[in-house]
Amino acid sequence: MKSRIGSHCAAGLVLLTALSGCMQSRVEESRELHTKIQKDEAVVILAKPQIEGAATEDGFMDCVSRTLGGAGPDAISVHSNTAFVDSMFPWFEPGTAPTRPEGIATLLTRPGVSERVAATGVRYIVWLDGGTQKTDGGGSIACGAAPGAAGCIGFGWWEKESNYEATVWDLKQAKSAGSVDTNVTGTSAIVGAVVPLPFIARVQNLACNRMAGQLRTFFTGSDDIEAPHGIRNASSNKPTTLASRAATRAGSTKKVSDGETAAGSSAATASADAIPARN
Repeated sequence: MKSRIGSHCAAGLVLLTALSGCMQSRVEESRELHTKIQKDEAVVILAKPQIEGAATEDGFMDCVSRTLGGAGPDAISVHSNTAFVDSMFPWFEPGTAPTRPEGIATLLTRPGVSERVAATGVRYIVWLDGGTQKTDGGGSIACGAAPGAAGCIGFGWWEKESNYEATVWDLKQAKSAGSVDTNVTGTSAIVGAVVPLPFIARVQNLACNRMAGQLRTFFTGSDDIEAPHGIRNASSNKPTTLASRAATRAGSTKKVSDGETAAGSSAATASADAIPARN
């Protein structure tokens, strides 16, 4: 497992430094197979089927797809999730999609399925699970208006958490290739000082960038040094869940910690970097 911890603290106005927002991010990767993607292969990002509860937000999936694809010589081909599901109908609908990577092998034996998969060029399926939710909050702010004057007074704050897991399936080998997890927490505030001054922690946007960036590393194979070690110690190819990832990964991978400085370079230990809050 590779763990990367970053701290992104928003610096507010000089008089409101104590009220500045702050975001904490964590990214973890677990690899079971070599996954260096080829130029003629593509990735598709799908929402993990849910028996109960809400599926991953469409906006977050679109953000990860767009950021992962990128441009230039290192661009990764990302297939449209809607086009993929439609072309594979009905095998990747919420009620019929395989729940285990081994189910892919059975699915590919059905008439015409392997040909349809080949036509899309998709080699890897990324199942996204998780969401963003408000976890805490307090304070109050009141605004009023009168002839010739208007303003707000007070202070309100809220905390949000984005927690997502991406489980990667290799369609060619019908196995789980690994997973990437990202967790971002952030505190936002609005200060009523005549004019409302918002300090917004955009946790979901940061989670998208962290997830896409680590998936790009995963598929380009730039961190594939420890992959054979992970393969030897993998006890099963079952896709992990947010609740079970600690149990399924314990003892199977080596944990390495590194940090990010404000300039984006890596460091031997976790460190913090400051970025201005976005209004």
